[in-house]
Amino acid sequence: MKDILSAIGSLPPLAQIPIVILLFLAAAALVLFLIEIAPRAGRKYTILRAVTCVAIPAAVFLLLGSIWWAAAVAAVLGGVFFLLDYRSREGSGYLFALAGFLAPAFALLAVGLVYPTIQTIINSFLSSRGNFIGFDNFVWIFSSSNNLVTIRNTIIWVLVVPAVSTAIGLAYAVFIDRSRGEKIFKALVFMPMAISFVGASIIFRFIYAYREEGQSQYGLLNQLVVWFGGSPVNWLQQVPLNSFLLMVVLIWVQTGFAMVILSAAIKGVPAEQVEAAQLDGTNAWQRFTNVTIPGIRSSLIVVITTISIASLKVFDIVRTMGMAYPDTGVIANDMVSLLQNFETGRSSAFAVILFLLVLPIVIFNARQIQKQREIR
Repeated sequence: MKDILSAIGSLPPLAQIPIVILLFLAAAALVLFLIEIAPRAGRKYTILRAVTCVAIPAAVFLLLGSIWWAAAVAAVLGGVFFLLDYRSREGSGYLFALAGFLAPAFALLAVGLVYPTIQTIINSFLSSRGNFIGFDNFVWIFSSSNNLVTIRNTIIWVLVVPAVSTAIGLAYAVFIDRSRGEKIFKALVFMPMAISFVGASIIFRFIYAYREEGQSQYGLLNQLVVWFGGSPVNWLQQVPLNSFLLMVVLIWVQTGFAMVILSAAIKGVPAEQVEAAQLDGTNAWQRFTNVTIPGIRSSLIVVITTISIASLKVFDIVRTMGMAYPDTGVIANDMVSLLQNFETGRSSAFAVILFLLVLPIVIFNARQIQKQREIR
């Protein structure tokens, strides 16, 4: 396997691209085969399964060079396909196949999510040297003024960004609904979603850029101030304004997401309800608050909770823009900084706090989805 990867890596970039694409298509074809063809009954599907039981172990042998791994894969595939055939003849193959094909996903979740979560919780009670110290890491977090500022900033992010993004996105969706050029207006607002947080942060760094008075200003905001006769301001040094200026970046990115979701929800509000309210003599604002808002409530909850979680986890923006500026830290950024300094216990404690902050939002969202299913 190592030799094959080394051989691919030694090829020119233009030659590597088609090889990687072919390997990806082969993996996708294998997944589709396991999902669509493996559970089906019939002679041709049995032949396909037999060929697969030979081809996959052969590929494993060629890649790994081990007959034992190839034999193990062949035994597992043969056993799985035999059980699928046997169960399908009894009429209960679907559930068995479903459980079998979901098992890898659950295994990956356990390895990639459940185990790291448990390990992080355990590490939060340990020192950087691996000694058990109880709640000392959490005491350090809540007894340090800098850490309290970090937690405060994170809470402000999760209060301000979802509210402003959702409000602007909702207003925009309402105003352009069924208007001429609606698709163009939506595309213009949604475009920032295609930009990474780092890219958006760099754009706004140029907007907030500062040079001393008398020098040529290349920052858009300061250039406007100079044009109107003012003095340039080092915006990102102004506390607490600098934190809100960083929030503008995430608001700019997430407003398009809120607008698209809420615009689709508004179009799903029955026209009969709007017309009935209009016949009752209500004005536009009353129709909006009494008909439109209740009709898109579930979408509003999804948008707010999604942006809230993104605000809690924000890292790229602060890392790119706020590292050199006072009182702009957030939990995710400090967590990574501590990890880079090999303070695994304190970093894990911050991660646990972040998890506890996210958990109520996730639970609330799940309950709202359950209520919507009960209504339907």
